[in-house]
Amino acid sequence: MTIQRRRFLQAAGVGAILGLSGCTGESNPQQADDGTQTDTASGGGSGEGDSGTKQELTLATTTSTYDTGLLDALNPVFEEKFNARVKTISQGTGAAIETARNGDADVILVHARGAEDEFLQEGYGVNRRDVMFNDFVIVGPSNDPAGIKGMERATEAFATIAESESTFVSRGDDSGTNKKELLIWDAAGVDPSGKWYREIGKGMGDTLVQADQSGAYTLSDRGTYLATKTNIKSEILVQGPLKGGPTILKNPYGVIPVNPAKYPDVNYALAMAYVGFLTSPEGQNIISSYTANGSQLFFPNALSESSQFGQYVPEEYEGGNAANASTADASASVSDAQFEQWVTENVPEDF
Repeated sequence: MTIQRRRFLQAAGVGAILGLSGCTGESNPQQADDGTQTDTASGGGSGEGDSGTKQELTLATTTSTYDTGLLDALNPVFEEKFNARVKTISQGTGAAIETARNGDADVILVHARGAEDEFLQEGYGVNRRDVMFNDFVIVGPSNDPAGIKGMERATEAFATIAESESTFVSRGDDSGTNKKELLIWDAAGVDPSGKWYREIGKGMGDTLVQADQSGAYTLSDRGTYLATKTNIKSEILVQGPLKGGPTILKNPYGVIPVNPAKYPDVNYALAMAYVGFLTSPEGQNIISSYTANGSQLFFPNALSESSQFGQYVPEEYEGGNAANASTADASASVSDAQFEQWVTENVPEDF
């Protein structure tokens, strides 16, 4: 049975106030024992607008959109335009999708296309849209005990870390980053285990800090690393595709409303308004203009003159980007090519 959303948010908000956050607005984030963060008021206002009580939208999202402070730039603008209030549940992507699967969110903003596709195939999500992208990077201590700096393949870097048994800190939380990490270990033919491999079940900001304090390696989305880098000494040792690195380190984000046919009580109209806002010229400009420590963190990709039908449906759907493709490998190849095109079209050469 679906738990009441109000009770869920109260449970998710139990815990200490988040210490490491890129947020600078009037939010009141809290963190539960499982690392979930809730933000019950991401913009100004007392809950009353000129036209009466504000509508409420529950957003379940990955920690990178929260920890970088991006939502503090986006949500208050949306709230003002639509006389609304956004309640943000910040979790790993897997947990955010599960929250929506249980009917306890109206919309999700996440970054694990395989898990997103499963969510769509099961009928829990509808009308998916591409929103933005960045990439993943392999981060570690400047003395680089495993000797991976400058490697061109992420799989080679991971295999070298494992062979040398250099400490690696994993989020271990079923987040989009954790899913990507496990995919790379698998592609490298490594089953990570032993004292050198530490799963901590924390968000990206906390993971970067713990890896830094331990002199360890970790996988990070570039946005959170850039927002956190003034507080740590760890360096990017293997670049992602934004800087010529392997496409396996791609990191696209999608937004998906929860299917009202599954949960009639979701605020579907407001969820669709949020999708429209994120993918509008105004929302895309906010994303493009958002920086931390002098660096752009995300690159918008919702607006395109050419058809992007595949964003709405699972990538292996026969009518989508993988039309006429009979295998998952072919679908992945098309997805990689699309990402490379996004990088070429949207990322400045001097980034």
